[in-house]
Amino acid sequence: MKPTRFETAIALIDKKNSEDPNVYHACGLDFPKELLYSQRMSQKLLQFKPDASRALQIAARAQHICRWKIARDEYPMDRVGYLKWRETLKKMHAEITADILKEVGYDDEFIERVSFLINKKLIKKNEESQTIEDVICLVFLDYYFEEFAEKHDDAKVIDILQKTWVKMSEEGHAEALKLKFSDKSLALVKQAIS
Repeated sequence: MKPTRFETAIALIDKKNSEDPNVYHACGLDFPKELLYSQRMSQKLLQFKPDASRALQIAARAQHICRWKIARDEYPMDRVGYLKWRETLKKMHAEITADILKEVGYDDEFIERVSFLINKKLIKKNEESQTIEDVICLVFLDYYFEEFAEKHDDAKVIDILQKTWVKMSEEGHAEALKLKFSDKSLALVKQAIS
């Protein structure tokens, strides 16, 4: 059976992300970093919102497409530089994804919707944009938080947790509190949100 447009788009996003030269070690295996991240985004989205639209599923999968192509150190190492870097990345992610979606035959309206979601426009006002933000935060908390917490002092970790928490919806908060944390991490989470 011929793959659908959606399946082809996901496969092409994965193909791009499998080119990531950065390796992430998980479950005793090495993965291209952004390929693993994108698959975790899809998995978490469908756990959180099993009825997620096709546009939302594609935006989640392509959230970090080819992220390694623009290095953080190409921008000043301050808050302004960081925000500029993030904006440039979002634009690139949206453009690469739009090209893939055009290639597989999606119309302009659908492509604009996916770009809107990748750019996380109108968080707190648009339900699907908020869902993307929740899923990003849940993936961080579930897969990357413990590692992050080990590298930073508690004050920095609590600050990041508080910033993460503010971005999330009530539904996202409820989902986050179901995650399995180590005792130390759980204590930090409780401290951050109390």
